[in-house]
Amino acid sequence: MSGQEDVKNIRITLILYGVIFGMKLAAYFMSGIMALLAEALHTLSDIFVSGFLLIAARYSCRRADRLHMFGYGRAQNVAALVAATLFISFTCFELLREALPRLFKHETPAYQNIPLAVGVLLVSIAIAAYPLLKLLRQKTRGAAAKAQFMELINDEFGLLAALIGTLCVSWGMPAADPIAAIAVAMIIAVNAVKLFRENASYLLGKAPPEEFFEKLRSMALSVPGVADVHDIRAEYVGPDIIHADLHIRVVPTLTIVEAHAIAVTVDGLLETVMGKGMCQVHVDAAEGQKAEG
Repeated sequence: MSGQEDVKNIRITLILYGVIFGMKLAAYFMSGIMALLAEALHTLSDIFVSGFLLIAARYSCRRADRLHMFGYGRAQNVAALVAATLFISFTCFELLREALPRLFKHETPAYQNIPLAVGVLLVSIAIAAYPLLKLLRQKTRGAAAKAQFMELINDEFGLLAALIGTLCVSWGMPAADPIAAIAVAMIIAVNAVKLFRENASYLLGKAPPEEFFEKLRSMALSVPGVADVHDIRAEYVGPDIIHADLHIRVVPTLTIVEAHAIAVTVDGLLETVMGKGMCQVHVDAAEGQKAEG
């Protein structure tokens, strides 16, 4: 259900991005304020990135098959990783390339229709807040939705910086315009680095928190016949989907059928906390003789 909600929210965001991009670009040509161009470029990259995240969110809902036996959940992490790269390489670089030369120019650009620019930025802030609030109310979010959530926060901070820069221009401080554009670029870069690091960790096989391991251990030990639990391993194979592997020790005098019955009981108990994930239970003899379940 969360995956479908992710797709729905990203689709709504993509539509709103198209509206905001047209407004910002039109306002830039009518006012000449560079902060608006920065925001328009920011939104243009959002359109491409959100489209990519939407495809990934839909793709990650595919069931496991012979080629990908644990499902396609990590497609969202791949999309978020690419999104972070685009944030840095395209948007941030382009904004800095445009803003830095203007910051050191002595002539003052001719600005027009500043009230229109302020109005467009205020409306953009209100429009971007709608999908942000929807994602904020969503209890669980996949990697693609988290990337979208981070980018919406970027949008609000970037729009706020552009708004402050535009207001300063109207008060006779033209240097505030390229400074605002640089601020937008820095906001994008910092959040992109965070997004890159987080999703790279998932693709490398990030483990769940230690509390999760302790929960598996205590639940397995609660099953009659389990003498010990060891070699617990787990990693995320998709948004909130975990694959785990653990060994239980039983007394060596049990038959294979009895040991297998204990393993099945442990597995059934652990399924209550695994959700869409899975846990493989192996049986070892407590005194070194192996009894496979």
